[in-house]
This record gives sequence, C-alpha cells and structure tokens, in this order.
Amino acid sequence: MPIDEVDGSGRIHAGIGGSRTLVWSHRLREDIGVSSASTIEQARAAFDAGAWAAAFAGLSVADAATPLEPDDLDRLSSAAYLVGEDEASIQARTRAHTGFLERGRHLEAARSAFWLAFVLANVPDQRAQAAGWLARAQRLIDSMNEPCVEHGWLLCALARQRVSDGDITAAHTLFCEAVTVAERFASRDLMALALHGQGRTLLRLNRTSEGLSLLDEVMVAVSGGEVVPIVAGAVYCSVISACHDMFDLGRAQEWTTALQTWCDANPDAVAFRGDCLIRRSELLQLHGAWPDAITEAQRACDRLTKASRQRPEGGAAFYQVAELHRLRGEFTKADDAYRLASRAGQSPQPGLALLRLNQGQLKAADTSIRLALQARSGDRSRVLLLRAAVEIMLANGDAAAARVAADELAQLAVRIDAAFVRAVSSQAHGAVCLAEGRALEALDALRAAKTAWQDLDAPYERARARVLVGLAYRELGDRDGANLEFDAASDAFESLGARVDAAAIAGYTRESAPAGSTNLTGREVEVLRLMATGATNRAIASRLKISDKTVARHVSNIFDKLDLSSRTAATAYAYKHKLL
Repeated sequence: MPIDEVDGSGRIHAGIGGSRTLVWSHRLREDIGVSSASTIEQARAAFDAGAWAAAFAGLSVADAATPLEPDDLDRLSSAAYLVGEDEASIQARTRAHTGFLERGRHLEAARSAFWLAFVLANVPDQRAQAAGWLARAQRLIDSMNEPCVEHGWLLCALARQRVSDGDITAAHTLFCEAVTVAERFASRDLMALALHGQGRTLLRLNRTSEGLSLLDEVMVAVSGGEVVPIVAGAVYCSVISACHDMFDLGRAQEWTTALQTWCDANPDAVAFRGDCLIRRSELLQLHGAWPDAITEAQRACDRLTKASRQRPEGGAAFYQVAELHRLRGEFTKADDAYRLASRAGQSPQPGLALLRLNQGQLKAADTSIRLALQARSGDRSRVLLLRAAVEIMLANGDAAAARVAADELAQLAVRIDAAFVRAVSSQAHGAVCLAEGRALEALDALRAAKTAWQDLDAPYERARARVLVGLAYRELGDRDGANLEFDAASDAFESLGARVDAAAIAGYTRESAPAGSTNLTGREVEVLRLMATGATNRAIASRLKISDKTVARHVSNIFDKLDLSSRTAATAYAYKHKLL
C-alpha cells in the first residue's frame, strides 16, 4: 500500500484510510506549505484521535521536510504499523531508538528495541534481528539498574522466545513475573499482554480452564478499549487463534465478532484485519454462508499478500479460499489456490488430498494423506488430517487403515474435549463401522454426529452425516428412512452449492426412485408428484419444509431431465408413468 505523496503544489494524495483520513488530509493540505510545526501538531492530533492513516501521512510529510524528533518517530512507527506499512514502521522505530540513545533516554530506547523485536519476531526471515534487538533492550535495562515498567515488556519478549524454543514452563514463569511488574507500575497495556501470555501458556500446559479464564479476563479489558491499539489487535488475534486451535467454536465466534467490531471502530488499523477475516471466513463456512465466507477469505488474501511485507498468514488465507472452491466443485480454482498456499508456506493438506479424491484420483489422494500423516503436527492439524484419512482410505477400500485413523481420532476427542472433535470422531467411527458391516453400531454413532452438527449449526457437516445415516438405514432394510435422509441431505447440498456432494448423493436416491422417473432424484420425484396435484412452488416448499428457491431449482431440474417445458406437461408425465 503506497504512502501518501506530496505533489508539486504541496498537496497530499491520501493512499490509505477512510473518512477521518480525508478530514485530516484536507487540513494538512491547507497548512503543509505554511508551517512544518503546524503539520506536526495536526498529525499528532490525528494520532491521538485514532486517525492512523492521516497521522502516518502527516508525520511522513513533516519528516521529509525536517527529520522528526524521537517521540514523533515513535508515533510515526506506530501509525505505520497499524495501517500495514511494516517497512516504514521498522525504519521509523529504528531511528527513534537511535535518537533516544543520543539523548540519553535509555528506557525509551529499550522500549523501542522491544517493539522492534516484537514486530520482527513474526517475520520468518527476520528472527535473528529480533533476537538482536531483544538483547539490546535487555542490556539497556540492565544498565539502568533500577525497577521500571520496561522490564515487564522485556519479560514478555523473553517469554515469547521460550515459547518458540518449546520451554512452555519457563515462558509461563516469565509471563507471571511480567504481570507482577504491570501491577507495580499500573500499566494496563503491559498487564493485557502479560495476562494474555500467561493464559496461552496455561493452555499449552493443559490447564485449560485456568487459561481460558485468564484469556476471557484480558479480552474484557481489550474489548473495553483500555489498551493501545497495537496491544489490542495482537491480543485479539492471539486469543482467537487459541480458540481456533482448540476447536472452541463458541468463544471463537464471540471474540471474532468483538474483533470485527473493534476493526470497524478503528477503520485505519488494517494490521490485524487479515487474521480476523480468515477466522471469520472459517466460521461463515461452518454455518453454511459460503458466498460470504469466500468473500472474506479473498479479502484476507488481498490484505495479507499486498502489504509492504508479505505476512505468513497469507498461506492460511489461500488455503481457506481453496477449501471453499473445492467444496463448491470449482476444482481448477481450488488447485490454483492450494498451490499459492503452499508457496506462502502453508501445507496444502489435507485439502489437496481431498481434492484429488473428488477428482477421482484415489491412489494420489491415498498417497498424499498417508505422507501427510507421517509428518509432525499439532492437535488441530492432526484432527483434520485423520478425518480426511478415514474418508480417503474407505474410498480406497482399506477399512483396516481407516479404523486405525478413527481410533486415533477417538483418543484426540477425549483429550481435546470439544464438540467439533467429538462430532468428527463419531462420524468417522460410524463410517468405518459401516464399511466393516456393523450397520447398527454405525447408526448409533452417526445419529450422534448428526445431532452434534445440528447443535453446532453446521449444515454441510450435518448433511454429510445424514448421507451416512441413510446408508446405515438402507443396510438395515429401512428404505423409507434412508430416502428421507438422502432427500434432506440433497436439499442441503443444493442449497449450499456443494456440487460434488449433490452429484454423489444423486446415485443413492436414484436407486430407490420409482420406475418411469428416469434419472430424477427421490426429492425431485416428490416435487413432481406435488406439482401434478396443482400445488404452487410455495405450497410445495411448505409441505416439504424447504425453501421456495430450492423448489424452483428442483422444478428446473425436472424440466431439464425429462425434456419438458411446462407444469402441464410435467403433470401429464407423472400420470402417464404412474408416479402419483
């Protein structure tokens, strides 16, 4: 995103921000050729008002005219970071650090060094520099030899290093010490960051209830506007990621909504919008709002890959786009997006293996998922890999391998204790039981999965469970029960736009369709029968408890499949073939 420029007439061309940016930019346009001091004052006022883009523009212009003092460079760096100008932020913060040192303000210099380490630690190829800045911050604080709030910030940074090293116990201890420093100096910003770190490490130490309690506490402070935007955004994203990793969908939904509200109130702050959009897209996908989900995922791709420094989360955004294309049967687009995710450092599995399965490349899918299972991964990735493995291995006729994967899923479901994982495990167990010829046991597990998905408001997942329930009914000789499940699942797939699943289920419903119905699905036969009685689309929708739009789609399919042009012709067809 380009920084604002000044043309030959001395006017600013704003490249970032919303209405508040325009207001400040107009004022800067008026004063820029008159007084650099006035420009700085207005830029400071923009900063204090949360108009980060205008502050960034004004301070950049003033700095180009006359190098800024360290305090203003500090403001420039923060504003640049919040509007997504990472390179400009790092450069300004580095100069601020040098300026503070030259003036003997070692504590401020140490704080600048901390923030440089904080930003660079998230960039894969800059972690050595982050460690260097952290070492400098520690040396400066040690040289002061007196208690200070900066010591708490340093403790948080050191704790993050311990987390990266895998020493979670040591990290937890350091975060606890930082909390003590925050209490002593009454620093809300430090308290939020330290409590958040303490909560995250407790989760890693399997002290889940304690960790979640602390995260909820700190989120109250963050959502209440008690901390500066950089800390607020970082904590929001981290807590939502924790919920995501734990499959805590209720908390993820609540805090994602809160983050969206915070972003709406801080329209210039784009630094955290990419992560927010990915999580929001995943939740929208779960709840069946696929068009909105793909819009949010594509926005995340744009924000995370078009910044001055591409962020690692960009790979996750491309993967989410790929998943949605795969579910909608858009295979070429899905393949392209998985490749972009891989280039950005995100594993394309298990989505790519499932894509190959959808394309009928069973051997390639099986090879991919088995190799992916051999790699080390966290609990979340493992759950998703195992879930895909069960489906792919059953498609390849390897029920024994699928049973091994389902059993491991069951163990994870006990350890993680999340409704989503329990539903995945129940469905996997039921699917394997079906393949093993134990239809009655399968039915119990699959009914539990179907109920769990309904409780989670996950229509696509529930429809997939209904297909398996229908197969279990069919194995047990209950054709009517099977057809009811198949028809309900078919309606859900068509409503969602899940083309692959809709096509697959048509094979099941066609097996039990009456003679003379050609290739109509079971649901389409029902619609044709009701149409032949003179029922309107609305009446049919009410009778079958589906939407008018779904009925219209069924009617269109009936006309196409039977080569009919009117409802009268459809009625005649139904009478002729004794479908009534």
